[in-house]
Amino acid sequence: MGLERLRAQEIETNSTEKEVIDENEERIAKMSSRDCRCDEPTRELQSNEDAVESSAEEAYAAWMVKHPSALIAFDRMMSIAKEKMVVVFLDYDGTLSPIVDDPDRAFMSDSMRSAVNKVAQYFPTCIISGRRRDKVYEFVKLTNVYYVGSHGMDIMAPLKPVDEIDSALHEQAIKEKGNEGVLFQPAEEYLPMIEEVYSELKEKTKEIQGVLIENNKFCISVHFRRVDEEDWSLLENQVMDTMKNYPALLITRGRKVIEIRPSIKWDKGRALEYLLETLGFGNNDETLPLYIGDDRTDEDAFKVLQRRGQGYPIIVSSVPKDTEASYSLRDPSEVMSFLLHLFRWKRDSS
Repeated sequence: MGLERLRAQEIETNSTEKEVIDENEERIAKMSSRDCRCDEPTRELQSNEDAVESSAEEAYAAWMVKHPSALIAFDRMMSIAKEKMVVVFLDYDGTLSPIVDDPDRAFMSDSMRSAVNKVAQYFPTCIISGRRRDKVYEFVKLTNVYYVGSHGMDIMAPLKPVDEIDSALHEQAIKEKGNEGVLFQPAEEYLPMIEEVYSELKEKTKEIQGVLIENNKFCISVHFRRVDEEDWSLLENQVMDTMKNYPALLITRGRKVIEIRPSIKWDKGRALEYLLETLGFGNNDETLPLYIGDDRTDEDAFKVLQRRGQGYPIIVSSVPKDTEASYSLRDPSEVMSFLLHLFRWKRDSS
């Protein structure tokens, strides 16, 4: 009975993957064949809503000239990858899962989990998030990827190596702590301070409806996506007032979130470099890192790849935005399509 259930789940997952790929390929075909049509007389007959939507699509299409779709450009991107070691870096929220009002419900779909697992069978794969490392693991539930939490301040190797090459590096890199391998925690001395600030913010903001204070171990996220807009300034003032007493901590901002972390020279970009170095790929011209992310904090990793002149920084966004990324994907469903293309490309070329 259990085997039948597993087979049914596998069939359902494969069916979902095919649907996502077909849907995205249809969307891309439309984008590729679309012209501007700026002079069509029928434009005058559009409703205001249609005109705004059309204008937004045209702006996005213009933005994509500089940041082309990684799905459309996939074959060209991979043409230089055949003799290289591809290393995959992925953000979590907004990349592997949709952005949701409640961060505790940012669940990864089974089909996305399957896609990440398939990629990790062939390539060293790292998930880099601002969340607690153990929280990301609870969402992803894969044992063959590297987990990086707190914007790179908490790094763990896979519980099982990816392949024979990775196995040797795995043993070389890991420092054993109990049952898990912890590679690096550069902000460990800040833990008591982070706990203290977390408690203060929980108490100080408890009267603001909808606020969520998330302890990400080495950093704190103050989510205000569900807070009434009229209370945003009050929340900001309370956070800033609290932080006056903690000059060793830094405040940054993301999408409807205020983040507090140690004021040290460490971010997702440095975590990417650390992982490449630790895994033996640091100064290797035969390495091709891919980094896919949607958040402002991912820009640090994009900048690293641009500075190294190595690999592909890929932003996930459905709207034009300033970015150091070279390529783009519209949303998590396109991310899944890209990962499945990557898996099949490697499988078929092996």
